[in-house]
Amino acid sequence: ALPSSAIRLFWKQHAILITMITIGSRRYGQERPRLRPKPAGFGRSKYAAFCKHRCRRGASRYRHLGKAQRFRGFRSLDQRVIFFRDQDVSREDHIAFGRSFGELEIHPFATNHPDHPEIVVIHHDERSKSGQNSWHSDVTWREEPSLGSILRGRVIPDVGGDTLFADMQAGYDGLSADIREQIDGMTAVHSYTRVFGQNLSPDEQLRMREKYPDVRHPVVRTHPETGARSLYVNFSFVSHIEGLEEVASHRLLRKLYRQATIPEYQCRFRWKQDSVAFWDNRAVQHYAAFDYRPATRRVERVTVVGDRPV
Repeated sequence: ALPSSAIRLFWKQHAILITMITIGSRRYGQERPRLRPKPAGFGRSKYAAFCKHRCRRGASRYRHLGKAQRFRGFRSLDQRVIFFRDQDVSREDHIAFGRSFGELEIHPFATNHPDHPEIVVIHHDERSKSGQNSWHSDVTWREEPSLGSILRGRVIPDVGGDTLFADMQAGYDGLSADIREQIDGMTAVHSYTRVFGQNLSPDEQLRMREKYPDVRHPVVRTHPETGARSLYVNFSFVSHIEGLEEVASHRLLRKLYRQATIPEYQCRFRWKQDSVAFWDNRAVQHYAAFDYRPATRRVERVTVVGDRPV
């Protein structure tokens, strides 16, 4: 059963739920949502709904479901990312909700919370020279990359610090037929060293490579729940495509990376304190805008372990 603490996290009374609903739905729960445009690529619907959702309705919807059923429920919304407002809950609640979807990873390179190693702490302030401002999907350098990530805003700047999300299923569908045919069956090599190796000595890199060797994943991934195909290469962690010479690999990857930058495939989330974003790393890439320096931005993430891409 879904832990009561997890229920409080996402369906506490009067919480603001930001999600995508079908265009034909006039009401959500007992209140009329305020509709705003959204990219069509993130689902069949054409609008995002900002509405209040009471605890009991959410609890009754998911309390009786197992982990796999709950994620299928998330999938049935036909969404790749959903958002929640005003989640003033404990870190234990954050972890409990993540665990209701599967095992949580312990990140070997990022800054983990000292009391809760499942939580990655992402903190930037006036001393920071860069952030997570490149398109990527989390931990694709693992043999079994992330199923999904759940990110909570703790300290949010007055201006800037938005997170952009790109629908890579739409990115794949938007490729020309000849490119889709070309990349079908191709394999890309993913490595932690492109991001996290920069802060390690050569000896440390070698030692960590023994634990986390480069991995091979398909350039086009099939979603295990929906069967939809999406691009599964990202600038942050992919080194090259196997079977191509360096120049040809680089040229093709640049073309594929550009799909994440197309605004029609994106949505953008403006953070507030205690907002939460939950996205599907198997079909979405994200980009954290680093446009708020010298202000402080601190967010905390738990990441659900996934399976090997096919």
